[in-house]
Amino acid sequence: MAHLAYLHGFASNSKTKKGRAIADAFEAQGHSMAIVDLNRPTFSTLTLTAQLEAVDAWARDKDRVSFVGSSMGGWVATRWAELNPSKIERLVLLAPAFDMSARWPKRIGAQGMTAWRTHGALPFPDGDGVPTPVHWGFIEDAITHVATPGSPAPTLIIHGRQDAVVPVEGSRAWVETHAQATLIEVDDQHELMGSLPLVIAESLRFLL
Repeated sequence: MAHLAYLHGFASNSKTKKGRAIADAFEAQGHSMAIVDLNRPTFSTLTLTAQLEAVDAWARDKDRVSFVGSSMGGWVATRWAELNPSKIERLVLLAPAFDMSARWPKRIGAQGMTAWRTHGALPFPDGDGVPTPVHWGFIEDAITHVATPGSPAPTLIIHGRQDAVVPVEGSRAWVETHAQATLIEVDDQHELMGSLPLVIAESLRFLL
């Protein structure tokens, strides 16, 4: 069986409640799941490039890997799979944050983007809820990457129809162009905490 890892989203960390619950469920079935810290180099200075390097480091000594990726972690999981097709087994994507560069202006508005670029940093709550300045370099790095990566791996997406952060339409469009992908839509918001039992059950079924 492939090695398993959970990849958390933006403004989260390795203490993620959702990630821990999923990892504990796999542990109860006798399978270890790592939770990779994607706040690289730090939350203040994070970049997608550094996040992909963190996954590289975790996967380096492993033959085959599978991921559960949440939000931004879903983008990282998919992009890593695209870059490493011989090593990827399966993907579970939870409200994957595809096309981040286009969505950020909608998320914080034109004035917010201008302030971010002008001041060089903008505060966001970190994984512990502490307001922390995140550098503009995060956006500069993000636009150098593929907005919506593809993946050759069998993929299960779970996405909430009430998601106001990453609209479900992006996952619908992705599944239409990936024959090996399946989308489960739920009546939930971006964090999917109201659907956590289903997320756990489907992740176990799909990855094991």
